[in-house]
Amino acid sequence: MSAAVGPAVIDVVGTALTSGDQARLMHPATGGVILFARNFESPRQLRALVSEIRVLRPGLLVCVDHEGGRVQRFQDGFTALPPMRRLGELWDRDRNRAKAAARSTGYVIAAELAAHGLDFSFAPVLDLDYGASSVIGDRAFHTDPDAVGVLGAAFITGLADGGMAAVGKHFPGHGYAVADSHVDVPRDDRSLDEILTRDLAPYRPAIAAGLAAVMPAHVIYNDADPEPAGYSRFWLREVLRQQLGFDGLIFSDDLSMEGASTAGGIPERARAALAAGCDMVLLCNDPAGQERLLESLDGVASVAEQRAARMRARGGEDRRLLATYRDAADAVGSVV
Repeated sequence: MSAAVGPAVIDVVGTALTSGDQARLMHPATGGVILFARNFESPRQLRALVSEIRVLRPGLLVCVDHEGGRVQRFQDGFTALPPMRRLGELWDRDRNRAKAAARSTGYVIAAELAAHGLDFSFAPVLDLDYGASSVIGDRAFHTDPDAVGVLGAAFITGLADGGMAAVGKHFPGHGYAVADSHVDVPRDDRSLDEILTRDLAPYRPAIAAGLAAVMPAHVIYNDADPEPAGYSRFWLREVLRQQLGFDGLIFSDDLSMEGASTAGGIPERARAALAAGCDMVLLCNDPAGQERLLESLDGVASVAEQRAARMRARGGEDRRLLATYRDAADAVGSVV
């Protein structure tokens, strides 16, 4: 069902909705729900939870971080997904097989998530693996921008094959900064020219492949802007929108992270992200903060429906029965 949604993406406490969850989800500023491992105990329970959300507020986007490797929120009953670095290692041996495996991985993610009622995953990671960032590490496909661009585009195509949109992250790139933005404010001291040449390169083929959304990094790029990318008009409006021609949705990264703390409290962080060019802001693991966030967003315009509509999954109820799904799952299993 298509409906106007608010700019906030929040989470829920457990495996079924509490009264507090219900109140927050019904707030007009809420536009989406992100699920975590704590919200999952079985495929049947997950479908019931998503159905409960849909009945309560049909227009909400329902999403998850489900990339593969150490970032796979749902396990039991789902295909074990490789870390994306495994696909990069395959690229070094057999590029055609790596592209096919990346496309199959995207398809399996879309097929399985859509079959459980979810709209999208925050994937793929388009960061380069510089061997410096522990929080990125094997979540990245490769250190070579061309490899990341080709594999990322194949992954995006696989998601689309399964009726699901893609979210590229963490723009313009989190792979070089050493600090973990969950607990620190990372800084990247490289020249702007180097970042534009190398780290942005994967976004061009990704956008050409149909990338529907982007999540900027909570990283300060000292040569470009004193603000983290998620609060930066330069990165979001000048580079992403104008230079790269991206017209999809922009999600902030989680505003509860330390990397987002430079703007002040939760309401101030949300306002800074939206003013810079984000369409939607995430706040996770903080129910009290979410209530302050939602109150602060009263009267803020809803997300452009054309952008939000691209994030809604198309079909998926019978995809696990398809021969293409079985073939794709077998291909992913050969990489794990």
